[in-house]
Amino acid sequence: MHNPQLHSDGRLKHLLSIEGLPKRILNDILDTAESFVGVAEREVKKVPLLRGKTVCNIFFENSTRTRTTFEIAAKRLSADVLNLNVSTSSQSKGETILDTVNNLIAMHADMFVVRHNQSGAAHLIAQHVPDHISVINAGDGRHAHPTQGLLDVFTIRKYKPDMHNLRIAIVGDVLHSRVARSEIHALTTLGVPEVRVIAPKTLLPTNVEKLGVQVFHDMRAGLKDVDVVMMLRLQSERMTGAMLPSPQEYFKTYGLTHEKLQLAKPDAIVMHPGPMNRGVEIDSSVADGLQSVILPQVTYGIAVRMAVMAILAGGGQA
Repeated sequence: MHNPQLHSDGRLKHLLSIEGLPKRILNDILDTAESFVGVAEREVKKVPLLRGKTVCNIFFENSTRTRTTFEIAAKRLSADVLNLNVSTSSQSKGETILDTVNNLIAMHADMFVVRHNQSGAAHLIAQHVPDHISVINAGDGRHAHPTQGLLDVFTIRKYKPDMHNLRIAIVGDVLHSRVARSEIHALTTLGVPEVRVIAPKTLLPTNVEKLGVQVFHDMRAGLKDVDVVMMLRLQSERMTGAMLPSPQEYFKTYGLTHEKLQLAKPDAIVMHPGPMNRGVEIDSSVADGLQSVILPQVTYGIAVRMAVMAILAGGGQA
C-alpha cells in the first residue's frame, strides 16, 4: 500500500509519523541535519533554500519550545513564517480544523506545521491539502511527534555514532508519550539492537512489547549497562484517575538520581525531551550534570527541523 507520507517516486511529501518511513529517509534527514548544525555558528545564520515560501505554524495546542524551534528553523531557511495560535482564535469561535486550513490554503501557504491534542489531526489535514503543500506533524495527541523523535536520535548519533551497538532505556510515562512512540520507531528502524522501556504498569501501553522493546518495571534492573537514558515527562494533564502515587513516591521509584545513573555505563548520556519536572522525573544534579545532553537536544532540534523542511521543499544540504 502506498505510504501517504511519500511521493510516488519515494521522496518525502509529508512528515506525519516515523512509523512506516524507510531507513533511507531517516538517514537522509539526519545527514541533512548534520550539514545545518554549523549554520548557527555563522555570522549570517541563513541559507536561501526556502526563500519565497511561506511556512505556517498552526498550533491547536500550546508549546512554546516546539513552535519557537520550528519558527527559527523556517527563518534560517529564509522562509516567511505565519504563527497561528488557534486555541485562542478561530477554533474558540467554532471554526473547524479544515475551515482554518482552507483559509490558509487561500493565503498561499506552502507548508503547514501542525500541533493538535487529537491523534490523527495532521493526517486529516494532509489528506485535504493540494499536492504542492507539505504537512509536518508537530505532535498529535498520544500518537506521534516525529521531529522530536528524530532530534533525539540525531543527538544520540552525535554522542554515540555506532547505532548498531547501543542499549537505550526510555523511562517514565510511555503511555501518554507521543515522543516515546516516535523514538521507538526511529531507533528500531535505524537498527539499534536493544531498546528498553522502564515504567510502572499503569504508564505503559498494552502490548508495548510488539513495538520491539524490552519491558522493565524495576528501574535499577532496566538501567543496567545502558548507553543512553531517555527520561520522559510525567504528563499529569493527560492522566485520568489514580494512575500514580504522589510525585514524591514516583521520584523515589522512577526518578533519575546520580545513584541510579551509576548503574548505566560510565559514559552514558542523559536525555529529556522537555519540559522537565525537576525532582519528579529527574534530579537537578543529573539534569545539569556532565552526562546530560538536554540542552544540546534543543540546539540540534533546530538543525533537524531545518532538514525536514528543506527536504520537503526539495532542497538539500546547507
